[in-house]
Amino acid sequence: MAIISKYGPVLTRFNMTQHLYILTGGSRGMGLAIAEQLLQKGNTLICISRNQQGSLTAQAQKVGVHVEQWAHDLADGASASLALKAWLEKQTAQSFQSATLINNAGVIPNIGPLSQADPHNLAMALRVGLEAPMQLCAAFLGATENWHMPRKVVNISSGLGRRAMAFQAGYCAAK
Repeated sequence: MAIISKYGPVLTRFNMTQHLYILTGGSRGMGLAIAEQLLQKGNTLICISRNQQGSLTAQAQKVGVHVEQWAHDLADGASASLALKAWLEKQTAQSFQSATLINNAGVIPNIGPLSQADPHNLAMALRVGLEAPMQLCAAFLGATENWHMPRKVVNISSGLGRRAMAFQAGYCAAK
């Protein structure tokens, strides 16, 4: 509904812009809690997680906001970053008041001493926790470079990122 003045339409209720959030690991745990809060506040949300969460779609419909859930294993961060870049390049900066990338996803490899660690599990933890966030950050910053609004990157750490624990070398290094 437009508000009309003698100068024409001044404000359209449907032209109000929203905040854009891109969240990794939003299908469970702390990421799911973050996603639920972002939707509750009326934000546009893109979740990149191994699995989709039906409750997020239901909540977005209830609140009347846009949510997309991309089922993607961030062990392949390169293809996720290409998809993000392509999606962002199709958007108009005027659609959003701000844009934020939240790197939350992480993988905890098998617990054990580093000397007995499975190389595949270590690689997975580092790809998901370090490599993919850097690739997504590069895509996000590159695609929104000319957006004249606040842009932020938030990297979620954990206590194990600050205080390493024996038998969790891969996860601790990534966080």
